[in-house]
Amino acid sequence: QVQLVESGGRLVQAGGSLRLSCAASGRTFSSYAMGWFRQAPGKERDFVAGISDSGGSTYYADSVKGRFTVSRDNAQNTVYLQMNSLKPEDTAVYYCAARRLRWVASQSESFDYWGQGTQVTVSS
Repeated sequence: QVQLVESGGRLVQAGGSLRLSCAASGRTFSSYAMGWFRQAPGKERDFVAGISDSGGSTYYADSVKGRFTVSRDNAQNTVYLQMNSLKPEDTAVYYCAARRLRWVASQSESFDYWGQGTQVTVSS
């Protein structure tokens, strides 16, 4: 079992930056691929970024490519999402997810564990 706790969400102006963190419990974190998803009010949960178990492979949604960077520190059991050049349309609850496989995935049903989410609000 893995427990995930996100942090770092807050209100920020358009053009600003935020770094989200996701702390994972358990000794098997380094064998899990991780992902970030987001859900805006009235919309479905969408994939944002993913990273393989070693951090050697990453994948991004087109909407965030070039602005967001996903990374991980396996010694600290933590995955990060650095968000730059934020836009109002990035406003959402951001969720961290883990899957019991090594490789990156973008479908939410491919992930086995989810955090509770952290709110990111970007004002115009």
